[in-house]
Amino acid sequence: MLHETEMGGFFQRQLAVYVEYHRDPRNTAMHVVGILLLFTGAVLPLTLVKLPLFGFNVSLAVVLAVPVLIYWLLLDAALGLGILAVSIVLFSVATTIAAQVGTATMWAIFATLVVLGLAAQAIGHKVFEGREASLFTFPSHLLLGPMFVMAKLFIALGFRRDLAAILAPLPANSLSTR
Repeated sequence: MLHETEMGGFFQRQLAVYVEYHRDPRNTAMHVVGILLLFTGAVLPLTLVKLPLFGFNVSLAVVLAVPVLIYWLLLDAALGLGILAVSIVLFSVATTIAAQVGTATMWAIFATLVVLGLAAQAIGHKVFEGREASLFTFPSHLLLGPMFVMAKLFIALGFRRDLAAILAPLPANSLSTR
């Protein structure tokens, strides 16, 4: 297992590559919306499947999310905790929706959330970045999106100046070819 400093360095290197596809603040905003919709949509049907675990019924959504949440915590504990907090809220939202609607409606909501989430990200890349999503070149970026969004939030709140230079938007007069 990597030490925290090695994981932190690994995370910062991964983030530096990821941010090259996500420099435009409007694309970042589209990613916030897209990631929240995609996460909620993805866990929605999984909240209906309950597994007995340590004397409790735990949803399959939580069981499948735990390894990814652990990975995020290992990459950066503070950002991982932020994602964990948001995940708890989104799990609760998905569980409430699934419990309140019928199966057909739940699947319709699932499809709508996933389509809107993907559309937000595709529009962000095509319209605001002018390039395809990094996910097609680097599949591991699927796991970096939430970390990127949480890092941007922490920076906006005045935290994580160590990541601010990596995630800074390009100046308006930049000659970048994106």
